[in-house]
Amino acid sequence: MGLLLAGCAATPADSAAAARELPAGMSAELIQLRSDVAARQAEVRIVNGTGEPIEVGAVSVADPRFRAPAERVVDRTSTLAPGATVDVRVQLGAAACGVAAEPAATLTLRGARGDEPFAAVVPIAEAIPFLAALHERECVQEGAERSADIALGVFTPSDAGAPAALELQVAPRPGDGVLRITGIRETNLLTFDGVVGGALALDIDQTGADRSAQSVSLPLRPARCDPHAVLEDKRGTVFRLLVEVDGVAGSFDLAASPELRGELLGWVARWCGYGS
Repeated sequence: MGLLLAGCAATPADSAAAARELPAGMSAELIQLRSDVAARQAEVRIVNGTGEPIEVGAVSVADPRFRAPAERVVDRTSTLAPGATVDVRVQLGAAACGVAAEPAATLTLRGARGDEPFAAVVPIAEAIPFLAALHERECVQEGAERSADIALGVFTPSDAGAPAALELQVAPRPGDGVLRITGIRETNLLTFDGVVGGALALDIDQTGADRSAQSVSLPLRPARCDPHAVLEDKRGTVFRLLVEVDGVAGSFDLAASPELRGELLGWVARWCGYGS
């Protein structure tokens, strides 16, 4: 087909011709794979149910809960044979907190069916809803970070059978925010000594003018020792922090940096007896 579909500016004629529906037989839905979560990405799953090849170019998803449309990660085109499916990865925009808008994700798609180009602007549904929960967590995090910077710090590994130590570091920010950190949830790969109901209780108060930096040592243990849990890990070093922001309970994800993630996975392998 050789059409230049991605990265081209729409002409007035293109905009006027944009359809409210995809070509007959073509469908799309929004999904998020486990491997997309940490990178804040998602996938537009496009199915070519027509009898002709389809070339997919520019892809973006707009939603009023996010500051910018989710754009295609790789600037390229995808060719789908009849009956084929493609997952186009898109990078999600930052959450727009405090926005009173009804959720309404909209897909903008440019492509060609056979030799006929098309441009469509259509609603898109989530196969399994995730945008609302993501928006809520990130707005809770934004509220928490008005009071303090929160991060995973130094990791001190341990020998097999003993807990390691992972620092949770909290540094106050100027302002009058009200923040309490009440707990941290285990992951599918890592747990804590003394965990109850999947969460280690904490009591870190960052309220008032006399706030000070705090560091809490988290007693870490592997939650499982099967090797494929490390080899196939997607979410094992992403913890869920439980907080109260201005008196309202919520939670958000606290992910290990790439360097810390490597340390944690290597320690699990050694602790479990199959790492060097």
